[in-house]
Amino acid sequence: MRAPPTRPPSAPRATSLGRAAGITAALIAGLWVQESADQLVFQGQLDQFGIEPRSPGTFWHVLTAPFLHVDFGHLIANTVPLAVLTFMSALRGVARFLAALLLIVLIGGGLVWLLGRGGSVHLGASELVFGLLAYLLGVGWWERTPLAIGVAVAAFLLYGGILWGVLPANPAVSWEAHLFGFVGGLIAAAILHQKRPPARPTSSFPR
Repeated sequence: MRAPPTRPPSAPRATSLGRAAGITAALIAGLWVQESADQLVFQGQLDQFGIEPRSPGTFWHVLTAPFLHVDFGHLIANTVPLAVLTFMSALRGVARFLAALLLIVLIGGGLVWLLGRGGSVHLGASELVFGLLAYLLGVGWWERTPLAIGVAVAAFLLYGGILWGVLPANPAVSWEAHLFGFVGGLIAAAILHQKRPPARPTSSFPR
């Protein structure tokens, strides 16, 4: 009877890299296909599905707004940081990344809908960019392993400068989506990566 072939130690790491690259490529490609269709077919009409704070019947737009952009320039500005932070986040596992992304979309978008400026439409993947940056920083804080801390430091060095975007500076920029996306990312990290206290060893002797 032959023993099954053993997998080389590098195989799991290669698999994680491939999955992270795949989900990153799928997300970015989806954004570009959507924006191309919006600009070339719908003449920008899909932007109406951005978040309109406190507008009755439009709360569900929190699910669509982070994937819409005003124009190609807006999308280009978000593409590289979103791709880098998506890849770094998905390395921890695609299922956990998708859970984090959903929490960022729901919490960040929900807060924008509830507290954002009225009479405006908020859209763009910058909510995801700020959310994923906060997520990676939060994972470093909650896990406090060398790897998690190293990834958090790398993310901060790459994109920590964007944190000024949570301040209300430019009225044409949704600082609310930046701020609340960041909040959503921190909450996602706390929910998905919070350390549980170690179980106490049970004694075999009665007390």
